[in-house]
Amino acid sequence: MSLNRDEAMNIAHVLAEALPYIQRFTGKTIVVKFGGNAMVDEDLQNSFARDIVMMKLVGMNPIVVHGGGPQIGDLLKRLNIDSQFVNGMRVTDSKTMDVVEMVLGATVNKQIVNLINRNGGEAIGITGKDGQLIRAKKLEVSAHSPEISASEIIDIGHVGEVSSINKSVIDMLLNSNFIPVIAPIGVGEDGASYNINADLVAGKIAEVLQAEKLMLLTNVEGLMDKQGKILTGLSTAEVDELIADGTIYGGMLPKIGCALDAVKCGVTSAHIIDGRVSHAVLLEIFTHAGVGTLITNKAGL
Repeated sequence: MSLNRDEAMNIAHVLAEALPYIQRFTGKTIVVKFGGNAMVDEDLQNSFARDIVMMKLVGMNPIVVHGGGPQIGDLLKRLNIDSQFVNGMRVTDSKTMDVVEMVLGATVNKQIVNLINRNGGEAIGITGKDGQLIRAKKLEVSAHSPEISASEIIDIGHVGEVSSINKSVIDMLLNSNFIPVIAPIGVGEDGASYNINADLVAGKIAEVLQAEKLMLLTNVEGLMDKQGKILTGLSTAEVDELIADGTIYGGMLPKIGCALDAVKCGVTSAHIIDGRVSHAVLLEIFTHAGVGTLITNKAGL
């Protein structure tokens, strides 16, 4: 397909705008949490895969951490296994954990690997159990009941939190020029498997690697103020204030908390971006406008 002069000039302008960002981020590690609409819409899947391949080709080190809640829910329903949730987390007994491992570690993980490879990349899929990449411990959840004076500890089964990350596993893959695609399943000291929130895993991996960016794809435009305007260019202190005054609340709190913790622990910047936008990752990295909320400790990013 031939381009007219205006179309060719537009492409040249876009590439010229991207150049300083390519120069700034060459050799940097960028952790991307892949989830939401971007995982189930075919066009968005392919635009995401091309974004990751492009990042690798221009010298960045992308790492993909993925979720899979809807896919897990679909299979549990087909198997007639009831899903229960406590504080937004799926209660995971042994039978449910088997399904989680099958969906995350096999089906979804390999679909993403195949997607990136078909778009010209070289991806390798692993779970947190491989090489004890993600060491986990059981997550304790408490609930307060008016009938009792103290909080009650609720057992939600094989739901975990990250104890530590084995950095050498990721370094090995990056040094071999592969794109790691990581399923958020951890392993406990007793060898038990744990289902861990993908945002939390992405944040911990970004912290351990001291990544340049942590990018969390969501199904919203970004963090909004009380008037519905998207907020960006926020410092960690400003985010703390927004949490304190109730601007950030509900379902957005855990995601923002994850981004905030990562930046406070040495990640240069964290981004809450709209995964419903085609090529959202490239737009956030290579353009000044971006497509979401930026949180950083450093000025001028």
